[in-house]
Amino acid sequence: MIEPSYWLETGIKLEKVNNLNLFKFTEELQARSDELLERSKSGLITPEEKAELDGISELAQIFTYANSVLAAESKWFQTN
Repeated sequence: MIEPSYWLETGIKLEKVNNLNLFKFTEELQARSDELLERSKSGLITPEEKAELDGISELAQIFTYANSVLAAESKWFQTN
């Protein structure tokens, strides 16, 4: 697996959504993820590409968790 930290400098952006900064993939990394998912679905993915997709998928899980924590804290601070 390619470690998620591999994309820290080139594959990540912060995007403001409803006054909240959320972690997102850059357009390039999102396109690469989509391409690898299609190759995987069609059975044409190489072992190297599978390792890359695994790393991107793990990074997506980290983003989902981090963004949910940010959103929850934002709502907590708005009501208190």
